[in-house]
Amino acid sequence: MRAFAELFLELDRATGTNAKIAALADYFSSAGDADKIWAVALFSHRRPKRTVTTTQLRTWAAEAAGVPLWLFESSYHTVGDLAETIALLLPDAPQREPDDHGLADWIERVRALGPLDEEGKKAEVHRAWQSLDARGRFLFNKLLTGGFRVGVSEKIVVKALSRCTSLPENVVAHRLMGNWSPDGTTFSDLLSGERGGDADSRPYPFCLAHALDESPELLGQPSEWLAEWKWDGIRGQLVVRGGAHYLWSRGEELITAKFPEYLSLAGHLPDGTVLDGEILPWAEGRPLPFSLLQTRIGRKTVSKKHLSECPCVFVAYDLLEHGGRDLRESSLRERRAALEALADRIPPEAPFRLSEPVAFDDWAALRTERAGSRDRHCEGLMLKRLDSPYRTGRRRGDWWKWKVDALTVDAVMLYAQAGHGRRANLYSDYTFAVWDGDQLVPFAKAYSGLTDAEIGEVDAWIKRNTLERFGPVRSVRPELVMEIAFEGINASSRHKSGVALRFPRIARWRKDKKASEADTLAMLKKLLETDENGV
Repeated sequence: MRAFAELFLELDRATGTNAKIAALADYFSSAGDADKIWAVALFSHRRPKRTVTTTQLRTWAAEAAGVPLWLFESSYHTVGDLAETIALLLPDAPQREPDDHGLADWIERVRALGPLDEEGKKAEVHRAWQSLDARGRFLFNKLLTGGFRVGVSEKIVVKALSRCTSLPENVVAHRLMGNWSPDGTTFSDLLSGERGGDADSRPYPFCLAHALDESPELLGQPSEWLAEWKWDGIRGQLVVRGGAHYLWSRGEELITAKFPEYLSLAGHLPDGTVLDGEILPWAEGRPLPFSLLQTRIGRKTVSKKHLSECPCVFVAYDLLEHGGRDLRESSLRERRAALEALADRIPPEAPFRLSEPVAFDDWAALRTERAGSRDRHCEGLMLKRLDSPYRTGRRRGDWWKWKVDALTVDAVMLYAQAGHGRRANLYSDYTFAVWDGDQLVPFAKAYSGLTDAEIGEVDAWIKRNTLERFGPVRSVRPELVMEIAFEGINASSRHKSGVALRFPRIARWRKDKKASEADTLAMLKKLLETDENGV
């Protein structure tokens, strides 16, 4: 664990991407294969299953530290990280044995806790705490809780592996995709691309777009660009290989079983086909609200009722593999032509739609089209350079998302809670309300959008204006008004307000408004009705 602990500390201290890449490359060049494959898994969100609960850990740690549970909880809320709180509070073991075990060994110890009863788990966790120094305890606790965040993206891991193996980054990125785990894959097999079992199902790394915050005229000639509607669905890849089909989300989750209707579509696609597109709820020639799609993706099994209430199509906008040939280095113009030829052979009754280009002769005409996005239940437009290859990850210059301006509502803060990490000592997570008659009704939570200086100012105000405390949450005087921006609104039976916002965040602090001037629930419901009817 010592080598991995040193890596973790370096990554935590590093402020630049290059330093993180160098630290990871050094580790991958020197660690054993079993430790390396688990390090890749941890940094790509493939973590061991939890074997103890956080309640158990808090109770055991308070006992071991000799402090009352309320004091431990208070310390936890101050620190903001359970693993770190435990590591700080536990006393040093008087006769600690040197830790000669690697990362893989410690993960096996964590997994071995699973079949034990509570007393057995407690004894093993105490034994581990006593054998580790503070840094080792911290990482052991991280493995137990599964909250493994250190500011390392998969892109950084790919760059580090590329550096120490001399493989191109796009090759490494592709080989890390798919449904693999350290249990059935060695480090060498993972990087060689020869891991068994999932070669047919493996998707490609997704090409991602940057937000267009400048005038589109700066992109050059309109003839060099393809414009498409930006649909409000789930980004996915449909893979057809080896006589079977596989559906992947952008988060690398295999979701084939949640969309059984795509089996009929796969039957019309030749073997060796990979489509990139959008999983979209669709009926009567138009998209349905995203909230309907959420009712399907949150379930383990999909009933006939769900299929009837939320029929889905696959809106294809790119062809990444055709006849088993990787097309990603071909230009979008060439890939698009091949996709259109493929789409011509798919019958109209199949759950398939070709993403149609938005015709425009100049940027002013496209700006007019974009203004009508919400009438089409779209988030805006996608702009893609016609001569661009299909790149890995988010690269500036080729793909842009030109979204419509966000919807906004002025709301009153009712509750506040401390944040996490560097904001653990600041109240930065807020609950907002709007007026329903003479009552304030909570309807949204938001924790991003304010500057650090504004968060400090709001934090000081909250501490002066607290009405009640409910554990880590404080109710405050209903006086602060914030403008909340959001991408869409859905009906919700789970919330007292009856509405739920998509991607709410704070647009600005409305110091110019009194609480009585905040918006109303009636306004939100009218907006909901407009959004559902597409008018």
